[in-house]
Amino acid sequence: MDKKTNLHELKEKIKKFCEERDWDQYHNAKELSIGIITEASELLEHFRFKSEKEIEEMFKNEKREQISEELIDTLYFILRFAQKYNIDLTIELNKKMEKNHKKYPIDKIKGSNKKYTEI
Repeated sequence: MDKKTNLHELKEKIKKFCEERDWDQYHNAKELSIGIITEASELLEHFRFKSEKEIEEMFKNEKREQISEELIDTLYFILRFAQKYNIDLTIELNKKMEKNHKKYPIDKIKGSNKKYTEI
């Protein structure tokens, strides 16, 4: 399904959902940012104090659905923020990746155990 859906469609679906409920009044930059961090924290909570093996098992059982819901809650707030403030996520991601290509060149990073701050 990811291959058949684009970001604009997702943003429009969220916009319609929120407008039907008159939620614009609650969705300002501060509140949406709080939503992003809150949902991301709830996602992180599933992995706290878990080993890599325990985490792998979580994706094979009923925990997967809970993790997916928290991930989607985070995505919802990101898409709503971008929709409300006319941020083109594709353009911004491409700009950020270009910066990252310069900041983390393959010849200095690949196979290196250096911390990002040492580069």
